[in-house]
Amino acid sequence: MPGRRRRSSSSTGTTTRTRAAAPRKRAAAKPGGAKPALELPVAGRGERVWVLAVPFRAPAPGAQWHAGLQAHVWVGAELPSALAPYDPPPHSFERFVEDELNAVPRPLPEPRALIPRDLQCDGADVIAAHAAAGGRVFLLGDDPGVGKTGTAILAVKAVAEQRDVERVLVVADRPAAITIPHWSRSIAGFGDGGLRWCVTTWDRLGKVAAVLKATGTRFDVVVADEAHMVRHTTTQRWKHWKAVSGAGRVKDAPYVLAATATPAHTPLELPYLAPEFAQRHGEGLREWADLPARLAAHGFHVERGRYGWQWTEDAAARRSDLATLQGWLADADPPATLHRPAPWGQVSVGGAPVTLTPAERAAYEAEWSEFRAEMKLARKGRQTARGRAALLRFRQKAGLIRVQATVDWIKAQVEAERQVAVSVEFVETAADPIREALLDAKIPVAGIYGRDRFDVEAERLRFQRGDAQVCVFTVTASISLHAEELLPDGSHASALPRVGLFHQPRFSGIQARQVTGRTHRDGKVSPWLVAFAEDTVEEQVARVMVERLAVSGSTAGADTAALQEIAELLDADWLPATALSES
Repeated sequence: MPGRRRRSSSSTGTTTRTRAAAPRKRAAAKPGGAKPALELPVAGRGERVWVLAVPFRAPAPGAQWHAGLQAHVWVGAELPSALAPYDPPPHSFERFVEDELNAVPRPLPEPRALIPRDLQCDGADVIAAHAAAGGRVFLLGDDPGVGKTGTAILAVKAVAEQRDVERVLVVADRPAAITIPHWSRSIAGFGDGGLRWCVTTWDRLGKVAAVLKATGTRFDVVVADEAHMVRHTTTQRWKHWKAVSGAGRVKDAPYVLAATATPAHTPLELPYLAPEFAQRHGEGLREWADLPARLAAHGFHVERGRYGWQWTEDAAARRSDLATLQGWLADADPPATLHRPAPWGQVSVGGAPVTLTPAERAAYEAEWSEFRAEMKLARKGRQTARGRAALLRFRQKAGLIRVQATVDWIKAQVEAERQVAVSVEFVETAADPIREALLDAKIPVAGIYGRDRFDVEAERLRFQRGDAQVCVFTVTASISLHAEELLPDGSHASALPRVGLFHQPRFSGIQARQVTGRTHRDGKVSPWLVAFAEDTVEEQVARVMVERLAVSGSTAGADTAALQEIAELLDADWLPATALSES
């Protein structure tokens, strides 16, 4: 690509920056792969197998659902006009499956070239060196906005220069309408390296696992964007992740690049790094299948608690564990992790206390009393579901009481010629009333929340171009709302400074840090505030969040003492930590 610098390749896996894209080719299934479980569609002479992205319950006349491929299929020379809206975009799951089923992949549109930054090129070199040394999993933990996407793409191409790589899986966060096009544009812009890329989301990982089982296909490299999404091994998501990432395989396992600025809340939430830990210690994968037990065997301060394994609350022991864990990854030769802080500095996060009116105070106190009573009953009967429900209702109602204060604050920011990003957790008691009040005040608002409520990319671009002065969103990652962003059409986002507001304090350090990175990124500084009702438990929760936010970027993630403190404040310390760390 023009303007790209070139370095010679070496045994350490240094990237060749100007490598031209090789002709795309159909790759045969790897020897030893599982045999297809179901009969696959076959195209006749002059025909093509079309794999369609049909929304749930949408009519697709003439197309047939194929259970093994987890998609609708149509066979013919040209796609009928009735099915044209379901033609999948480049690099999507359906397009990848289609290219696997046909002798010749469809051509890709001409890309808009992207010029990599030095940080991205250097990061790719470090990852390539790890792969060249036989590493299994690399943790890319750069701060939000440093450029993990570009680093990952360059690294995958560098790995492909060292070993036989044909298929690459990228698992991105939601919303798919933003993350998949973002990755597709980035792959095209940095160059696909002649590889076959499949970009999907964590929510659709089961479909990918099903197709691998049906076709015997395997991926050679897997990129886990927002890798903290598989930090719990009791979920279906983890089961699918093991299938596509080869976490339990010794042979024919893909190289895994785990990318996240917030790896976990605790070392116990790093099962996706277990294959690398096993290799680091020369131990078997089976031994590391039970990560907590293996960490305990290596001297980590973990113990069995009421709800399973838990990390110690002793501060000195925690620091010791973190130092050990970071040493396993960073002190290896070559290193198995890389973290570059944002050169524009840490985000500024402060409090925004709301003084309640007498009526609001009475309502708040009533909700707090009802919550305490409900939580007491749930605790007495060890009814976890009831306790979680009570916690959810209280947070929703407490946030609803403060909606008008949030709206008034947003109006002031707009009048000061700033664009405002508002992070909310709930739709009916926060996102909707805030958006409706702003629209009533004639302030344009972009909405990124609610399943199928909005065209999320169109709404994001409305905000980015300055057509909407406010963006209300529930997602915590994978959207860019920063000033002067390079947009898909080559133009730039508005230059107005961004300011962010948490309508509710986040309990999870991972989520809080991801949210601030939506506007405080790519060289653009954006302060954030946390709204809370003054002289209430919300104020105490907000204080804990702000105090602990700074530690959420360490290799082991956020200090879980924050969750413990919040749980005690809310009389919810008997609930599992996931009741607090996840919405």
